[in-house]
Amino acid sequence: MADKSAKWDQNVDGQFYVDDQCIACDACVVEAPRFFEMNDDDGHAFVKAQPLTEQDLKECLEALEACPVEAIGSNGSD
Repeated sequence: MADKSAKWDQNVDGQFYVDDQCIACDACVVEAPRFFEMNDDDGHAFVKAQPLTEQDLKECLEALEACPVEAIGSNGSD
């Protein structure tokens, strides 16, 4: 499970985030390219936009499920 105390500073504020367990597999970017981006310099993904619609939310949840190391969290706005 992702740890919001270990999330990357590049994540935009909101519900979804990527933490420091990311292995740069690119799965989230493939699943939801409008919301996730790869930082090639540092070798990790981050959330570049938060979902606004139900379809957006579905895409972000699919990216969360696709993450092999559970580095994506959905409790960032708690």
